[in-house]
Amino acid sequence: MFGYQLTDVVKNLMLINVVMYVGSMLVGSGALGFRIDPGVLALHYPGSADFKPFQIITHMFMHDQAGIMHIAFNMFSLFMFGPPIEQRLGPKRFFFYYIACGFGAFLLHLAVLYVEINHLGTASPNAAMWGASGAIFGLLAAFGMLYPNQKVMLLIPPIPMKAKYFVLLFGVIELYGGVRGYGSNIAHFAHLGGAICGALFILYWKKTEGGI
Repeated sequence: MFGYQLTDVVKNLMLINVVMYVGSMLVGSGALGFRIDPGVLALHYPGSADFKPFQIITHMFMHDQAGIMHIAFNMFSLFMFGPPIEQRLGPKRFFFYYIACGFGAFLLHLAVLYVEINHLGTASPNAAMWGASGAIFGLLAAFGMLYPNQKVMLLIPPIPMKAKYFVLLFGVIELYGGVRGYGSNIAHFAHLGGAICGALFILYWKKTEGGI
């Protein structure tokens, strides 16, 4: 596909996520002789007593302990889409981009959550968000913009699709899921926030740097 090679930043991001996942299971279960609720590292609503400033960073490297599919999907996506983007942007800018997309994800998530809590009454201030999905959707946006005609394979159904349509399809699904409230434990608007933030950065760099 690209002369595939696992790049350094992607490799380290995957390692951090896996170590955090395994570590949170161990301390959460008390297997090490003490127990700490891993939820303390998830992102809580700022109006909640459980909110801590460090959660703005830590939530990006935490995954729900209810099942392995959350981290498995995110790490697979990071493994597949991250290296060609890191090679294109360079390690330092790629790392900045990844973290920035995570910030964009939580900002849109909190903005929507504020409306749901204070105006619609459809959400609880005690809800928590965790996972790399916001940053991952930023990578999907970058891939679709930098390699728009590259074929990617859908899993269900297993058919090839150009990256630009693949990303657009996922965006529509997330927007529909967020508006309709589909999967109340899924932060659809966080996914959209990461994708939007990523798209804006790619557009800016293309405009100011004459092609990346």
